[in-house]
Amino acid sequence: MDLQTITYLVVGATFALYIGIAIWARAGSTSEFYVAGGSIHPVLNGMATGADWMSAASFISMAGLISNMGYGGGLFLMGWTGGYVLLAMLLAPYLRKFGKYTVPQFVGDRFYSKGASSVAVICLITASVTYIIGQMTGVGVAFSRFLGVSNATGIFVGMGIVFIYAVFGGMKGITYTQVAQYCVLIVAYTIPAIFISLQLTGNPIPQLGLGSDMVGSNVALLTKLNQIVVDLGFGKYTTSLPGSKLNMFVYTVSLMIGTAGLPHVIIRFFTVPKVKDARSSAGWALVFIAILYTTAPAVAAMAKMNLLRTVHPGIVAGTIDLLAPDAQLKYDERPDWMKRWEVTGLLKFEDKNNDGRIQYYNDKSKDPKFAAAGWAGNELTVNADIIVLANPEIALLPNWVIALVAAGGLAAALSTAAGLLLAISSAISHDLLKDMWMPDLSEKGELMAGKIAMAGSIVVAGWLGLNPPGFAAGTVALAFGIAASTIFPVLMMGIFNKEMNKQGAIAGMLSGLFVTLFYVFAHKGLFFIKGTDYLNLIGGANSFFGITPEAFGTIGALVNFGVAWIVKKVTPPCPEHITHMVESVRIPRGAKAVDGSRAH
Repeated sequence: MDLQTITYLVVGATFALYIGIAIWARAGSTSEFYVAGGSIHPVLNGMATGADWMSAASFISMAGLISNMGYGGGLFLMGWTGGYVLLAMLLAPYLRKFGKYTVPQFVGDRFYSKGASSVAVICLITASVTYIIGQMTGVGVAFSRFLGVSNATGIFVGMGIVFIYAVFGGMKGITYTQVAQYCVLIVAYTIPAIFISLQLTGNPIPQLGLGSDMVGSNVALLTKLNQIVVDLGFGKYTTSLPGSKLNMFVYTVSLMIGTAGLPHVIIRFFTVPKVKDARSSAGWALVFIAILYTTAPAVAAMAKMNLLRTVHPGIVAGTIDLLAPDAQLKYDERPDWMKRWEVTGLLKFEDKNNDGRIQYYNDKSKDPKFAAAGWAGNELTVNADIIVLANPEIALLPNWVIALVAAGGLAAALSTAAGLLLAISSAISHDLLKDMWMPDLSEKGELMAGKIAMAGSIVVAGWLGLNPPGFAAGTVALAFGIAASTIFPVLMMGIFNKEMNKQGAIAGMLSGLFVTLFYVFAHKGLFFIKGTDYLNLIGGANSFFGITPEAFGTIGALVNFGVAWIVKKVTPPCPEHITHMVESVRIPRGAKAVDGSRAH
């Protein structure tokens, strides 16, 4: 059976499973729509959280970025997993103790202000919509290659699938769907990794294969990879950093506190019965996430090795000079996988020296040996988002494995998109309509408003996904920066600083959001519209101590904390009954919800 047919069958079967589960577990009340009735078992919730968390950025893009960046790409692993530790220890049990549906509800009640809740909604929607752009980018990449359609068509199909199981299922349907999606994506990620680790190192465990010798030699995989990339003008794979050490540090911190502030992840801890289950869920989520995250560095390095061995066949023999005229792959003899990815536009070849061979190297290198060999510039452009999806094809694995990876990539992107859409939907229907504008809205009306808000969000997300500001993981990093600079500080101050008042919280959130968006838009364009950037206004790219826009969330968070503290000092103190409420939230005993109703 050919690859296209198998892919249709595997992807079609998984989609049928997701939609079937959504219909079986569809929400019948607002409680089930928003938090699945608070009845999900911690292990299942941990698995669903893992699927919610391991988005297109994790499954499709992260290993590609590590493959491109080398050691420096480890900041994604440290930041995203470290953030879960912060979430489990500092936020999850206290927010579950509070017992509300959403983050804006907590902010509104804790800071006795509908204005604070409104600002939290704005911050939540900004972060979530930016995050969804990354998911839709991943959906377009996966569909365009494996279903033989254009990137735009792939996004439209993905929008339709998410609409069906998210709008009709609500959190209850999404949770059980995400459990199935986790099973699909983790199998799809690990099976090719095991195959490729066996091929290259003879070790079936990818995490161990990464440090093993290559088959038929006494040279370690990473040692060989270092030698090859240095010969091609790149920095050492095992020591390269993305910019300065300062940028590496603030980037990692931004991802960590952004993780702890992401509303679609936080809302997961409202779906369990008890406070202790919130901690347990976070622990199980870390276990399920670790399976993929510890595999990713091996996938990245092995994909890099296989790509280089394809373009430079002499590497396999180990004796041929990479710069020799016959050491590069002839374009006419390129493998079928390259031809298939060229159709998507995500892999491009340009014969700059007209020799009919592919030169793949760092053409920014000042080493004169490349010019002496007649090389006129790098000729192969490989989009970072295709590395994981193309990996089994590069390694010539069976068609069913390739089809499984396609299903896994789509599961990762669609599961996170659904969680984000639910967070946006609940913010609009519950926090804006029900709590502020239409307090007499019936439960049925609120449920319908939530579904309409979700449908509208899908349309906006799809449109933005057609014109993303960068790679899936890079776009997602921007979303983390927004969450880090707005939501995380206000939650931390709300829980651990009983004296923080509403004026400080509102000023902090707005200042953090403004500073971060100002810096991001300077690089990426206003609202990510190309051609509207204003780098000259801020003194050029990465002008603030060399910090990249993806890493700027840490600076935004510091501004948020600083402004909030200053404003608190010059405004009326927090009411006494609110300070008592905060003290009760800080003692996570039992599942009894705090009564914040008198805050209004």
